[in-house]
Amino acid sequence: MAEIREGGCLCGTVRYRVKGNPVRASACHCTFCKRRTGSALGMLVLFDEANVEITGGPLTTYEHRSDESQRWIRMQFCPRCGTTVTLKLERFPGACGISAGTLDDPSWVKIERVILDPISSPLDDISSRYRAI
Repeated sequence: MAEIREGGCLCGTVRYRVKGNPVRASACHCTFCKRRTGSALGMLVLFDEANVEITGGPLTTYEHRSDESQRWIRMQFCPRCGTTVTLKLERFPGACGISAGTLDDPSWVKIERVILDPISSPLDDISSRYRAI
């Protein structure tokens, strides 16, 4: 039987379940992911769309077109707290990305790909400059 994992937004209005193993898991340092997360990177766990079930309130969708590829990315977020929960990418039809930070237990996620922005940022090398606590 496929393992079921759960997660949701900050306020708890939107919840979801995912079944099975992800198609891929990535950490992306591109400008778009930095802006969409408000952080130094975005972490996305991609599942077959049929294995993702939204169990809570409705999601609001924002569509962005890439400046470089002109492909669309649809971010779905909680209308109450603003947490981006899912992403759908034209590049990966039939897949649904889950923002890794929304998983109740993200400890099982194994990042397989790291995408770097050609323009370096002081945030990209933050781990080598500070002591872990």
